[in-house]
Amino acid sequence: MDRQELRCSLIALAAKSGLIILGCVSVARMSVAYQERLERHSELAAVVSVESAKLESLQSKFDRLFTVGGEKRLISEQDQWIAPNRVRVIWR
Repeated sequence: MDRQELRCSLIALAAKSGLIILGCVSVARMSVAYQERLERHSELAAVVSVESAKLESLQSKFDRLFTVGGEKRLISEQDQWIAPNRVRVIWR
């Protein structure tokens, strides 16, 4: 009877140890995955902030085209795209 109790105790100890090891491995893997997601999130947040700043500047530039004198501003901006040694041709 004493040997049977010892075997049962060892089996229970092995099962508990296995569950504890499994839990520790799972927590370690989850922490690695969480760190990777945090890094990806920070990268994406940086890209979003850069693109948002670009969007805001383009929106303000677009809005300025529809104010008084916006057409002249557009034409003056277009002048800068022509190389200085080129002749400007305007088609009407």
